[in-house]
Amino acid sequence: LSLGPGSPRCPLVDVASASNFRCFQLRHFHLDLRLNFAVKEMSGWLVLDLVPVQLGVCTLVLDSHPSLLIHSIDCKVPGAGLDEPVSLTYRVDPFTDYGSSLNISLPTAAVKPGRLIQITVRYTTTDGPAIWWLDSELTCGQTRPLVFTQGHSVCNRSFFPSFDTPAVKSTYTATVRVPDGVTVLMSASRSSYSKQDRVFQFSMEFPVPSYLVALVAGELQHVDVGPRSRVWAEPCLLSCAVKKLGGSVERWLGVAEDLFGPYLWGRCDIVFLPPSFPIVAMENPCLTFIIASILESSEFLLIDVIHEIAHGWFGNAVTNATWEEMWLSEGLATYAQRRITTEAYGEAFTCLETVVRLDALHRQLRLLGDNNPVSKLQVKFEPGVNPSTLMNLFTYEKGFCFVSYLSELSGDVTRFDCFLRDYISEFKFKSVVAQDLIDYFLGYFPELKDAAIAQREGLEFERWLSGCGPPPYEPDLSAGGALIRPVQDLCDLWRSADPPDLQTLSTFDLSAWSTFQIVLFLDRMLDHSPLPHGTPLSGSYSSLFDGLNAEVQIRWLQMVVRNTFYPDLPRVRAFLHKHVRTHKKTAAESCIRQSFWLCFCIVVLILYLFLKLVLVSLWLFYI
Repeated sequence: LSLGPGSPRCPLVDVASASNFRCFQLRHFHLDLRLNFAVKEMSGWLVLDLVPVQLGVCTLVLDSHPSLLIHSIDCKVPGAGLDEPVSLTYRVDPFTDYGSSLNISLPTAAVKPGRLIQITVRYTTTDGPAIWWLDSELTCGQTRPLVFTQGHSVCNRSFFPSFDTPAVKSTYTATVRVPDGVTVLMSASRSSYSKQDRVFQFSMEFPVPSYLVALVAGELQHVDVGPRSRVWAEPCLLSCAVKKLGGSVERWLGVAEDLFGPYLWGRCDIVFLPPSFPIVAMENPCLTFIIASILESSEFLLIDVIHEIAHGWFGNAVTNATWEEMWLSEGLATYAQRRITTEAYGEAFTCLETVVRLDALHRQLRLLGDNNPVSKLQVKFEPGVNPSTLMNLFTYEKGFCFVSYLSELSGDVTRFDCFLRDYISEFKFKSVVAQDLIDYFLGYFPELKDAAIAQREGLEFERWLSGCGPPPYEPDLSAGGALIRPVQDLCDLWRSADPPDLQTLSTFDLSAWSTFQIVLFLDRMLDHSPLPHGTPLSGSYSSLFDGLNAEVQIRWLQMVVRNTFYPDLPRVRAFLHKHVRTHKKTAAESCIRQSFWLCFCIVVLILYLFLKLVLVSLWLFYI
């Protein structure tokens, strides 16, 4: 089989999927669901439009989950004597701790390659990892319950049976029936609502993988913030969200389109979700999900929204075909995000943000060791390993460094922008592997292929993809020196043998610093904690940091604990009380966002200090 231009080399096997997706073409699927908030269930049916692509296929295998209750399955084969539904037999087998396989026996006489079959699965969801039911007290407004789904990376098999692999894309439609007063949103390009029937209709006209099908329902209102963008949130959050974003979304979209070509998805809406949302943001096409607590920090909000916008090209339009190459989505989206911020806010701002992230990458490497396999871009995982565990800084930052290296090889950043624009045009709405990107790059720049650039010693493409350890290349970030140098100078002052005097400190006005500058300062001070006893850091900065956003406070409070700044310890308790919410999911089902784990680490450190004090007291008592 010869692969022509634009024909990706999709893998024959996805070890994270139990399905036999290679035996069928999924043309379209439809969901018809009724939401029951009282019992926290979704019930209804799924219709799959499938075309077999191989001879002798007698079984359809879908990814499912033990939390899905399958009631019945039937089949229609229009034009083959099976225009009326025929009941099918099926069984559910174990697969991994994150899913099961739904094996459906097909009517062999009617199933032929190229002939459409329609499979209908009637089912009810229970408490699966994709679906988060929040009682009213866990929402921001605390007046009505809310439900949302989170499919990345292999959770949506507990939302609906599917080919739950990024290698398969299709269009979909949905009908959702809800109680009065509930608004439903989905990651769809078109929607409508019948108030009389309390039914929402959705249509996604562009092919998407299963993990990008998303739903949220609750007391939600919206404000238009641009010609193709609106902000959705609970009423108590809406004005704040609109004020923070203003008209920025359209500006960012315009910059991205100038760089990478037309935005393909029509709508670019954003919905802000309660603190129980398990990650910071999710790039669901047409409708980005983002955690409301990010509104505290304008700079982190800016970065996160732009990153999700970048996914409109890298990750959503062109998708990694397997979770073992997640960097194809996250690394490229991070590069695109930084191209957008460079054009919109200048090179210095982008370099500062990049330094913060690359510092974190090297910090993680020091903890894990250079030979840890999770630092590879192509992570080969064994069957049973949950792909979500592979989401780490290497996926983002080492991937970013590789894409930056390709940009450097191209000779000019604007020339590389043109390459990325044409790459999107070539592979849009398809799933690719790393070799597709590399082959297209070398074909686009034949002089680099002739120079055997992929085998350059120490920077071999194979080493980038399969090698452990730090990135072999990092981009030049000296353009951020005006913002980064004062941070490092202040760190050096505090790390010197003698504490700095007040006159010297007065030359550093931290109240004028950006959030990223303060975060970089605290991160680098944490790298050298605990500081010598008596270092007056707390007296100098406690009142300032206490009034700043959570990204600053979480780092400052780690400084408080690691350096035993006793007068500030009550602030730790106050922060935890404010930010840590009760999650009604079991530990096995929950992926609590990073800030929660940082809070957990603070609690552990406090307990450690408490035990240390107890042991010292006992020792003093006995002597």
